[in-house]
Amino acid sequence: MTQVFNAASTTDEVLAGVDLSGKRVLVTGVSAGLGVETARVLAAHGAQVVGTARDLAKAERATQMVRDQAANGGGIELVELDLASLASVRAAADRLVADGRTFDVVIANAGVMATPLGHTVDGFETQFGTNHLGHFVFVNRIASLIKDGGRLVNLASSGHRYADVDLDDPNFEHTAYEPMVAYGRSKTANILFAVEFDRRHKDRGVRATALHPGGIQTELGRHIGEDTLEQVIGRINAELAEQGQPPFQWKTIPQGAATSVWAGFVAPAEEVAARYCENCHVSQVTDGLINPVSEGVRSYALDPESAKALWTKSEEMVGERF
Repeated sequence: MTQVFNAASTTDEVLAGVDLSGKRVLVTGVSAGLGVETARVLAAHGAQVVGTARDLAKAERATQMVRDQAANGGGIELVELDLASLASVRAAADRLVADGRTFDVVIANAGVMATPLGHTVDGFETQFGTNHLGHFVFVNRIASLIKDGGRLVNLASSGHRYADVDLDDPNFEHTAYEPMVAYGRSKTANILFAVEFDRRHKDRGVRATALHPGGIQTELGRHIGEDTLEQVIGRINAELAEQGQPPFQWKTIPQGAATSVWAGFVAPAEEVAARYCENCHVSQVTDGLINPVSEGVRSYALDPESAKALWTKSEEMVGERF
């Protein structure tokens, strides 16, 4: 009987009894938070982890716990990758391709949230450029390294509900910039990228999924002020009270990373493929619910035609076809 996990499940609980010896996994963003925890639990179960980070010195310090707890042949090596620079993205991908070693699972974990208006090295709006386009180029360039039967796991967010992608104005050149709208666009793009990547690679058994890790207090929220955060939580709790539900609770980092390892190693591939997951299960489409902490995924984030259009637009923006 398959064990059922939930919002409170941790990485250790999800991988209890799972031997990952011989597995090789790539995790982007291992200098803090969810990326470090994901790498820790994978290495502790025997996986060889390749972790990427923009700041290698910071990542070295942050992943000492990964090395300390590695077991059964597990370990970690680091690769420099700045998702906000396509030159860095291509250099990192080229290095991995030249190395030639394959991956069982790729977990696209890195990202930024609610940044002030800014642009990447290549001139893209910071959140769309970093969260989506950086991963789009990186993952596509190393796609041949994902073993037949492997998986791609994209970390998205319930924040996708703030906005669908805007392929006519991805860089806010004609739209007033709102940090959470930009974040929503980038997270919707993460889900749509998984949908189209899955379609393109499922013939060789490579499946892709996207997920919401949950509300976790990590460095990701460093651009959101305490006052703003308190106001948001206040509104959420007022809505929950009206619905007769208990108040919002933050997840711990091990709880937040649990859905990543569940979707990558525990859930049946055909169940999570081209879907959106949260709290260690596949989510249902809920277009009507507004509450940002309720479960569910917007239908626009799973639309196959929108996913194809985003792929084409992304290729156009980065000047590369995959």
